[in-house]
Amino acid sequence: MLDIIHHGGATGVTGSCHQLILNSEHSLLIDCGLFQGEDAKEDTFEQLQIEFDISTVQALIVTHVHIDHVGRLPYLLAEGFKGPIICSEPSAKLLPLVIEDALKIGFTRNAQLINRFQEQLKRQIVSVPYGKWHRVAHNMAGTARIKLKRAGHILGSCYVEVAYQATNSGEKERVVFSGDLGAPHAPLLPAPKSPSGCNQLVLESTYGNRTHPDRRQRRAVLKQAIEQALTNSGTVMVPAFSIGRTQELLYELEGIIAEAKKSQWKNLEIIVDSPLAARFTKVYRELKPFWDKEAQARLRSGRHPLNFANLYTVDSHAEHEQTVEYLAKTGRPAVVIAASGMCAGGRIMNYLKAMLGDARHQVLFVGYQGAGTPGRAIQQYGPQSGWVELDGERIDIKAGVTSISGYSAHADQRDLLNFVKRMRRWPTTIRLVHGDQGARTALRSELEAMYIRNGKRVSVINAP
Repeated sequence: MLDIIHHGGATGVTGSCHQLILNSEHSLLIDCGLFQGEDAKEDTFEQLQIEFDISTVQALIVTHVHIDHVGRLPYLLAEGFKGPIICSEPSAKLLPLVIEDALKIGFTRNAQLINRFQEQLKRQIVSVPYGKWHRVAHNMAGTARIKLKRAGHILGSCYVEVAYQATNSGEKERVVFSGDLGAPHAPLLPAPKSPSGCNQLVLESTYGNRTHPDRRQRRAVLKQAIEQALTNSGTVMVPAFSIGRTQELLYELEGIIAEAKKSQWKNLEIIVDSPLAARFTKVYRELKPFWDKEAQARLRSGRHPLNFANLYTVDSHAEHEQTVEYLAKTGRPAVVIAASGMCAGGRIMNYLKAMLGDARHQVLFVGYQGAGTPGRAIQQYGPQSGWVELDGERIDIKAGVTSISGYSAHADQRDLLNFVKRMRRWPTTIRLVHGDQGARTALRSELEAMYIRNGKRVSVINAP
């Protein structure tokens, strides 16, 4: 059995980085992500460093471009990694935008250095079509090929199949890295389909102990939260990641507005206050061929799910400050989507500081809030009329707080079990990663029970 070393994402939900050891000379790196929330140590700089030996790494394979999967890439390049950075075709367009932002925020302010890294990144990116085998390593000991399959998490996301064959013995092994799997029926994206089988599966477990409501339920909750704000003459603040969640929300909101009977919906402003999210949305529009059948049907009917009349974008910081002040004072109903998704910085902070203490407004969480983040504190204490500390300031929470887990871009427990169940050849070893202790423990129990019911044997490992 091939060995796997976890350099992040094993005991928490961020920092995903897994090294598959093929032989003494060759290995593959799957993702190289940033630690966030409680996963981040106080000495952040030390945690960012690439302290493992990369001399055998033949390629970095990127499952998707969220920062907790690619945020340490600049440090990997700085350490001297010159190999191919393999990803899907949509990810190849999105990755430079993500890394440019990561460089500016946490790596350097030196424009020349940023440009140098960007140019190096573009030279090393190798885009691979979904479903096609691609050779990544070959020497006297053996040969490895990879195949990227749609994961349904964000545009361009994939899970990775690795097929390795040893030269002398002829032994074969198939290893699958799930990356982050999406929920079925997510807006814009086709649902992931399971591989035919594997020996080892490295499986995410973010929602390994939860089940999401279906799309109709979550859409109803979304609509209800907005209607509450419309009634109260308030703003709905949605902390969302610039890529993935923002575009899915825009798609859903366009659908609700298009079908709405009430005139107040027709006049509702949908504001994306994030230059980065606006840039991602533009690229999403350029990548229409990768949208799912439902989204393609909307386009054919003459609708524009990511570019509709009610949609406004805020670019400059001055415009952002004016928007915050205007909405806080006037109470004009609006939906504001702004980063960061866990309220750990970014423009959403100014909206929260201006409006959390006002009962007219709503905070709507549509994604996972990591332990130790302000988002988790608002989610936990807001419904109890508690308080939160933002930038050293204590703010009493009077605004409404609603959470819709159904808009998570992550598969829930049922989906994760189905990912295994629908394989023709079930893995004999499953390593659980990218989840907190409770989620991994619950998923492990369910997986073991499923194997027992089907008369199969498995070793489920909570990755160290």
